[in-house]
Amino acid sequence: MRLIAVADSDSYLKWAAGTAERLAARDEDVAVQLLASPVLPSEPQRRAALELTRWRSRDLAVLGLDDLVEQVRHRRPEAVLVAMRGPTAAVVLRELAALPDRPVLVTGLPGVAIPATRKALYYRAQADLFLVHSQRERRAFEARAQQLGWPQRFALSTLPFLERHASAGDDIVFAAQAIVPAGLDERRWLVRQLDALARSAPDRRVVLKVRASAGEQQTHQERWALAELLAELPDRAPNLVVRGGSMLQCLDTAGALATVSSTALIEAAARGIPGIALDHFGVGDALINTVFRDSGLLGSVDELLAGRFRMPAPGWAADNYLHDPGADDARLELDGLVVARAEGELRTRRPVRSTLGGPLRRAWDRRAALGEFDRTFSGALAFALGVPIRGALRLRNRLRFATAR
Repeated sequence: MRLIAVADSDSYLKWAAGTAERLAARDEDVAVQLLASPVLPSEPQRRAALELTRWRSRDLAVLGLDDLVEQVRHRRPEAVLVAMRGPTAAVVLRELAALPDRPVLVTGLPGVAIPATRKALYYRAQADLFLVHSQRERRAFEARAQQLGWPQRFALSTLPFLERHASAGDDIVFAAQAIVPAGLDERRWLVRQLDALARSAPDRRVVLKVRASAGEQQTHQERWALAELLAELPDRAPNLVVRGGSMLQCLDTAGALATVSSTALIEAAARGIPGIALDHFGVGDALINTVFRDSGLLGSVDELLAGRFRMPAPGWAADNYLHDPGADDARLELDGLVVARAEGELRTRRPVRSTLGGPLRRAWDRRAALGEFDRTFSGALAFALGVPIRGALRLRNRLRFATAR
């Protein structure tokens, strides 16, 4: 099979490379590439994302959208894995779906995807195959797609960066997230608790594992970086350190892991490392932690400070990301679609997002997704016309709302 995997950000690159490893054998023709976009990962981020894949020592091609489309047209891969944030994925899927003899289009999300959201399906509606990572995700997305009336084909694929060998370390790792918790006061509180944790365990190293260093882009914009807030502490514990790079390397020296809702908690559990998901801020969809209900992993900050880490309940684990990899059917489903393509039976899927506005709307979508990396005249024109119109419409709606009140 000839497969091209294209990513736009650090987390999607990690997911794309790992998923490509699972979908294709070593002797198959597989390429991993980056789409030029505002969230391009830095070189250190790329190395961390590719660490355990066959691309770890390679320079990745960075392609503009037109170059990507031309390459797919020329190389004619049987499948393309579109690993990108929603709006960008929608633009890329639309362009590739319009090609003659188009490839099978595969997509997915790079971590825990509970709850199954409308947006996840909305932006990826033109994909032929949507990868999910747990039995629970499959049920949730199938139900959501049926509710919306958007037929979609799902396949199970184990999270690609799970390792099953044990860790031999003793660090307490805290996996930071860009948007959880969201508020400045909450993030400052969290930093103080990490300092208290380090002071309560002076013989252990407490590691604040960050996703990006200053100036690096992430899939989600981080308004208040925890590392910067940590630097505000006048006298922080000497055993509290900040570490970037690969989560896999952090887990090599970890004896426990804490987070609010990071997928890193699943990675730790796969390696036999106990953890805790802080429920201090509540449990809800906005915190991306509803998935941990009934797992046994949710706990208070008092439990964190007391070192009461634990493993997930076995039943929950089997239904949530830690299933037997033998249950995966992603390659089987992909092979079926590749055969359908070869026989001329691969139907082009229509987008569910509005196409009102025709070429100008398509140019707007492209410019909105790619920003300065879209250098087309049509994109510049769409924004020159569209931004003032959108601003006027928003002002009108605000005035109507104020008048109604």
